[in-house]
Amino acid sequence: MPFKRRDFLRNTLLTGLGASLSPLSATATASATASATTAAPGEPPQSGTLTLLQTTDVHCQIHPHDEMFWENEKMVFRKTAGYAQLATMLDKIRKQNPNTFTVDTGDMFQGSELSVKTTGKAFVPILNELGYDLYLPGNWEVIYYKKAMQTLLGGLDAPKVCANMYHDLGDGKKGELIFPPYYTWSKLGVKIGFIGLTDHLVPLRQSPNYSKGIIYTKPEESLAPWVKVLREQEQCDFVIILAHLGLSQQINLANLPECEGVDYIFGGDTHERVREPIVCQYAKVVEPGAFGSFVGRLDLEVKDGKIVGEHYELVEVDAKKYKPKPAVEKLIRQLEGPYTTEINKIHGYSTVPLYRYFVIENTIDTMILDALDWRVETDIVLSNGFRFCPPRNVGPDGLAPITEGYIFDMLPVDSAIRTAKVTGQQLLDWLEKELNNVFAKDASKRFGGWVVKFKGMEVEFLAFGEPGKRVRKVAVGGQPLDPARTYTVAACERDGDPETMLCRIPNVKEGKNTPYTLHQTMRDYLAANSPVTPTPRGYAKALDAPATLLTQVTGVAYTFR
Repeated sequence: MPFKRRDFLRNTLLTGLGASLSPLSATATASATASATTAAPGEPPQSGTLTLLQTTDVHCQIHPHDEMFWENEKMVFRKTAGYAQLATMLDKIRKQNPNTFTVDTGDMFQGSELSVKTTGKAFVPILNELGYDLYLPGNWEVIYYKKAMQTLLGGLDAPKVCANMYHDLGDGKKGELIFPPYYTWSKLGVKIGFIGLTDHLVPLRQSPNYSKGIIYTKPEESLAPWVKVLREQEQCDFVIILAHLGLSQQINLANLPECEGVDYIFGGDTHERVREPIVCQYAKVVEPGAFGSFVGRLDLEVKDGKIVGEHYELVEVDAKKYKPKPAVEKLIRQLEGPYTTEINKIHGYSTVPLYRYFVIENTIDTMILDALDWRVETDIVLSNGFRFCPPRNVGPDGLAPITEGYIFDMLPVDSAIRTAKVTGQQLLDWLEKELNNVFAKDASKRFGGWVVKFKGMEVEFLAFGEPGKRVRKVAVGGQPLDPARTYTVAACERDGDPETMLCRIPNVKEGKNTPYTLHQTMRDYLAANSPVTPTPRGYAKALDAPATLLTQVTGVAYTFR
């Protein structure tokens, strides 16, 4: 067969470009490429369709759940997801088109009681059964610490990629990459390269001990050299970044010169539902929701070995449409069996749907705040701006059951409740910083979470105001905040934080853990108060945005629905 020019370039460029890589990186990428390349040298160009599928942020949700949709300015619920249902969908697509490649871009091992009980191990066989082709570690893959992360990901059959996670050699010295930085896949005479990039803010966003032993670098610092390798050395026709950075940061990255040469960013982290690719200066950005409710699908039309067209859609995993795959359903029953009775134990009920999709206030966090306030005697209680936990709608009886398993969905880490004393000025400074984390004009400065939640304090702010000037009014206990006064605050302990830190408020006084944990507090609160009606009460009020704000992303053609 004729020897194609692309094959010649791959071989002759290998030495020149490979010499600039670290030894481990060069070895890892070379072996990854060899295992992924399925087209034989000189294979004649072909025509057809390449289908690329993406899931992300499933957060260990193995069963169908009530998913919330925003339609005609109202909440609508439909049953979606379930790993057995997802398996059926994936099998159907692969049967229709054998030239299909499936990726998951992170947060696979955190978010449920089954995960906690098995330290994530139950999800390895489930993911393997679904037949993924490539993985990216998300920000929560470190939930059980570095070694467990490596073991869990190492148990997955498919390769893993990440170009910005390094071994920490101590004293801030950066070692080798923990995972290969890229992977390639060849079909129909077309070669596609995948680069992995995960959230570099993990040590700040989450408990510091989770990511101990890992050094993260900014995505843009790790990107351009690998794009060059894929385009010039590997002779890729199409380049995709698998990212777990959050939609704002993924859009920011797609507008940076370092992203030149990238076609798409398959994103994750912020649970956004991008139905039409967001077109940026250098790449298009997509993100396929969360909890297994959606699959992102990119079809590339190939003619004579060249990509001549593309189509992207967000496909809903309708639990009624896709019947559970028997083999996966059986596997889930076996893995969950020892814990089923405990997971399904009902502790109480809510008279309103439970959800966490709105940026400013949600019913789940309102319930958590009510439970904290019921348990401890402090001026203010705080709840992190988490996004994980699928919704739960009320049934025909007007009640939504709150089970032991759902408490783990809401609060996967059963942290101790910590109390401390802070000044009014500290609260003001902290509020400004937290609001900037959510609404910063510079997308690279946005964290992945929502507005932190609070009770005992009322705040009016400008979501899109100037940094340091967003807070317009604060009251504690119905009285204007006094910058000089000392207030008592309660929140969850973050593993690795010193006693002088509470919910990212530095230099607190008299920080100490109470005998109470989040889970036991929630159980006791429900036992004493069920049914509950945790309707958001407007403790946080944006003066320039609606209470129903569903995304922190602005300035692009995108709406969450």
